[in-house]
Amino acid sequence: MTSAPLKFETRGEREIVFTRSFDAPRHLVWEAHTKPEYVRRWLLGPSGWTMPVCEIDLRVGGRYRYVWRHADGREMGMGGVFREVIRPGRIVTTELFDEDWTGGETVVTQVLTEHAAKTTLNMTVLYSSREAREAALKTGMTGGMEAGYARLDGLLAEIGQ
Repeated sequence: MTSAPLKFETRGEREIVFTRSFDAPRHLVWEAHTKPEYVRRWLLGPSGWTMPVCEIDLRVGGRYRYVWRHADGREMGMGGVFREVIRPGRIVTTELFDEDWTGGETVVTQVLTEHAAKTTLNMTVLYSSREAREAALKTGMTGGMEAGYARLDGLLAEIGQ
């Protein structure tokens, strides 16, 4: 298994399940998802965005906050609370954007599994309603997610040396 593009499928009325593989061991993928100095380098979506605010209090009940800024001055912020943190394989968070385009808080479950020094991320996003999930899918978010994960591939190669 090598890094592979993002795949997704809907499940039930309110969920999207995303799957992405990385050519890196699980502990590195975990670090890249949980350390602000790494997150702000890859979790940017399409080109033109930076992340001037990246705060992560990685513990159950801890909060996180991200603010992205586009080259044209637009900003987008979101945050939530860590519900589960099981190193190095499972994180469950709540997520709410400042401009609530997702129709309410979502619950995001990320599970990292490793096989032969390759890691698979399975991420389930539970939306507040079927309508919220369908609206999220129409945003084209998967393209931005894959752009970020492609950056993560490069970061993982760099920190894995």
